[in-house]
Order: sequence, then C-alpha cells, then structure tokens
Amino acid sequence: MGVHTVRRAIFLDRDGVLNEAVIRDGKPYPPSSAAEVRLIEGAAESLARLKALGYFLLVATNQPDVARGTQTMDELGAINAVLEAALPLDAIFICPHDSGDGCACRKPKPGLLLLGAEHWGLSLADCYMIGDRWRDMDAAAAAGVAGVWIDYGYRERGPASPPAARVKNLSEAVDWIVIQENRR
Repeated sequence: MGVHTVRRAIFLDRDGVLNEAVIRDGKPYPPSSAAEVRLIEGAAESLARLKALGYFLLVATNQPDVARGTQTMDELGAINAVLEAALPLDAIFICPHDSGDGCACRKPKPGLLLLGAEHWGLSLADCYMIGDRWRDMDAAAAAGVAGVWIDYGYRERGPASPPAARVKNLSEAVDWIVIQENRR
C-alpha cells in the first residue's frame, strides 16, 4: 500500500517579496531591467527553508507594464532569469495584463494560483501565498489559500480579506509558516 502525500506550494509575489520593489510616492513598482534587480536580503536562505519542508515554490506575479507597453516580454524574461538563477524556484506564473483587460489571471483574481494548482496537482488548502499587496491577499482568499501579508505600509488600501498572518518581511513570513508546519 502506497503512502499518499499532499502536494503543497508556497505562492510568492515577485516584486517586494523576492526582489526589492522600486518605491515611488509610497507605492511599489517593479524593476525596469535585470540590472535593477536587487534580491530581498536573506531570500535564498528563506526559500531554502521552505524547500526543505517539501513545498514547491511558485511565483505568481502581475506584470501590467507589458500590457502598458513600458516593458517587453524579453525584459520581463531577463528579470525572471535573474531570480531563477539565484533562488530555488519551481515555476513563475505571470499575468502580463492590465486591470482593464478583464483577464482571469490578474490578481486579485485567483487565476494564477488556480493555474499553479492545476499544473502541479496541489491541494490549495495546504498552500500559502506570501505577498506584499492587497491584491496578493485577496487572490489568496479567493483561491482558498492562507495569505501571509508582508506589510510595508504602502500608500494603498489594505486587503479586503484578512490574511492569516501579517509580517514585516520575507524572513518573518517563513518563520510563521514553519511554526504552522510544526503544529501539524
């Protein structure tokens, strides 16, 4: 008789979670090129802790600058390549649309998380979403995933759905998930 294992993942927003966001007027923006990418301090070590617990690490990121014409898919790919080379990521799921496009993948809609779950055969109830914006937390809630909000105090509204945890940085988010894992 085989042992059934639950397939779990940590969904991660990209800018502000894995790499530093560019802050203008209190609001976060993505780097415009691979040369501007600065990893969040301790990101590789934090993600290695999650990998050791058996989680897939899946990036779920809105990148509307593609739809807006201010960034090309090649530039976006170069930024993601920097992250893939430096971090133990399993996949990156991208929404290149803008708010008015009406797609199902742009957070706060759950499309990217649902796509990841389908592709990797995940139990969403056993997954987490680490993000730094209200869109991440609302997408997590819509997908039935526990949200871990890195609250940097951006000048924007907070999540409509309360996150499972509110932390100050990626390291604290991982510490919180490890505590949840130890309670299982």
